[in-house]
Amino acid sequence: MRTSLPHIWKPATSYNERQGGAKVDMLVLHYTGMVSAEAAVERLCDPDIEVSCQYLVDLEGTIVQMVEEQHRAWQAGKSSWHGVVDNNSRSIGIEIQNKGHEWGYHPFPDAQMDAVEALCLDILKRHEIAPRDVVAHSDIAPGRKLDPGEMFDWERLGKAGIGHWVDPAPLEPGQFLQMGDQGEPVEALQTMFALYGYGIEANGRFDQHTRDVVFAFQQHWRQERCDGVADVSTIKTLRNLIAALPGS
Repeated sequence: MRTSLPHIWKPATSYNERQGGAKVDMLVLHYTGMVSAEAAVERLCDPDIEVSCQYLVDLEGTIVQMVEEQHRAWQAGKSSWHGVVDNNSRSIGIEIQNKGHEWGYHPFPDAQMDAVEALCLDILKRHEIAPRDVVAHSDIAPGRKLDPGEMFDWERLGKAGIGHWVDPAPLEPGQFLQMGDQGEPVEALQTMFALYGYGIEANGRFDQHTRDVVFAFQQHWRQERCDGVADVSTIKTLRNLIAALPGS
């Protein structure tokens, strides 16, 4: 299955069948983290590297498809969302051209975002994907991945009906949780993150993984300050997201 939008077909070889007959119920957005779109396509189609995705969108908004949607692309890697660890079997992956944090992270131009929005809407027409299951690679692999990062316009997508969005709570003074903290408030925070979908254990210790989850959450939903500290704004935004879930 291919997108109905204008696109270039560049077949990859690194894919297989979705395990256990899994249906697509998740959309994962990445950045390429490479110096050019051409280099990224070459890598994603290299059989020796064994990584792939369904789509890539370059800076000008050109869409390249490399794997048919019914197939399992190898894009999510080690990850967790709602307790599922084989997220490749349930997801479609979109790589978005950007040099990334290693090579010179930059804003995503309008032409590119126009194409990303159109492609996401096109995918959502064909697959039953709940809004909170439109995620960043960093959401499902916090600490290991940073993409698509804090400059990506999740608000625009949310207001277009792509993904789950609430306006972030404003920054304000008050109590916060950070590395080294322990106790019931930390456990409650971890429980909320797990409820939303993050792969995190409610152990009551604000450890490195908890910090990574907080940082990933901020990159997606509270981009004004991404520091891994669970301040008032971060916690309120998380609570508001949970409250806005269907059935809440």
